[in-house]
Formats: sequence, structure tokens, C-alpha cells
Amino acid sequence: MSIGGEDGYDDDVVDAYGEPRRPPVRVGRSMVTVVGVVVLLIAAIAFANRDGGDGPSGADGANAENNARPTAPTGERPVTTQTNGIPTGFPRTEQGAQSAAANYAVALGGTGMFETEHRHMLVDTLYTPETAARIKGPQDRAYSKEFFERLGLTADGTAPAGMTFVSRTIPVGTKVTEYDDDNATVEVWYTSLIGMAGEDSTTPVTTTWKTWTFELRWDGSDWRIADDSQEDGPAPVPGGDRAATAEDISKAVEEYGGFTYAR
Repeated sequence: MSIGGEDGYDDDVVDAYGEPRRPPVRVGRSMVTVVGVVVLLIAAIAFANRDGGDGPSGADGANAENNARPTAPTGERPVTTQTNGIPTGFPRTEQGAQSAAANYAVALGGTGMFETEHRHMLVDTLYTPETAARIKGPQDRAYSKEFFERLGLTADGTAPAGMTFVSRTIPVGTKVTEYDDDNATVEVWYTSLIGMAGEDSTTPVTTTWKTWTFELRWDGSDWRIADDSQEDGPAPVPGGDRAATAEDISKAVEEYGGFTYAR
């Protein structure tokens, strides 16, 4: 996402103080990459601004089975290795690509993206070297002091004293739309939590629903992200659950850890 427009964000990605829009499909490769790698900001931007088909597959019939049971677990073991705290070492299979995409979505949707050094580590670990080198500058400009202020964060991207900043991605299901031994396109349907938990918070924690599409490349030992993009939904009808208190949300975030996802 390039930084432009009167409000500091690309008008092709997010309407000024409005809803995010899908990036145009027919654009140059470099622009597609820049837009894709910072799309995880879209949910946060929309949050900060708010008031108060089947594809081809190279595997024999694998998509037909996935489409019939899109959220059913397969029983495949998750990986046992990590790099910089992120699950890595996924197999060179369709299931391996799906597992990689789900875990990468979790890492890129967390609070670590709001701290410069940690964000750079995530990008270097998960993206291809060419993509990582190209996107760091635009990302650093996007994660600006002004953007943090709109989320209720301090200038360095941390929560004020007595507050808990929440940013979590929770995959619901994955689907492969294209696959060969060196490339995979994987869609991750997910819900996320984002907001500030605290007694004086003006931006309470809310949920969003999106689909994150990853274009993955095999680098000889693991899957790396060459490009990615997001779109809204599909979102279910909201339930009638009673909203938790800020204290309960803060406690839950601190006590409940995440998972390593396997397809």
C-alpha cells in the first residue's frame, strides 16, 4: 500500500475515513506486492476510523475434496521447528502450503507488526528476499506515529500504561486455488480481534472477518510469501453474546496462548 491521499493512505485501498476497498487487479507487479504486503493494515485502519469459486489445481482431485470439507482437519501433524518463534519447515505439499499460509497469517496479524524491529524480522523470515527488501520502506511509513495515535497507541507502537492492545488473527479454514511443486496460491479465511482493552479505552476490541490470499514460492527448504492480498468476509451474522469487560478481555489475551495451525 502506498502512502498517499489527504489522510495519509492510498485512496485505492481505503476510502478516507471509510471502508477498505479491494486493490485493483490489473496493476504493475511492484504495486501489487506493496499493496499486498501491507493489507493487514486495512482492518486496523477501518477500526481506527470507525464511529464509536473454485480455481485450477495441479493435484489429482485434491480441490474437490477440500471444497467438500473446507474446514475439516486432515490429521496432519504440525511442524516441530521454528524460526524466530514462527512455525517453519512446512512440507512441499498442498497441505504444507496451507499450513504455512495459516501460520503466516497469524504471525503477520499480531501485535509484533506494530514494533519496527520485530516487524522487520517477520518480513525477513516469511517473505522472499526480493519482496522483503521492497516492502520494508512502505511498511515503515504506513506504521506511522499518526497511525498509532488513531489506534490509541503510543508513538513507538505500544499500549499506554493500564491498557492492553489486542491484535490477533484466528484462521477458520484454508483453500488451495493453484498449486505446483514451486508455487502455491492459498486462501485463508479468518476472523481477527483488534482494539484497545482498558477502562478508559475509546477503541474497544472488536472482531473482523476477512479472506487473506497468499502467493507462496518454494525456496528449497520452505514456503515463502511472494505476494498477498485481502478482501472482506465472508462474515457470519453477529450473535447475541454479551460483550466482555475490558478487564476480562485483557486477562484473556494474557492467559490464552495461540496455536500452530496444520491443514
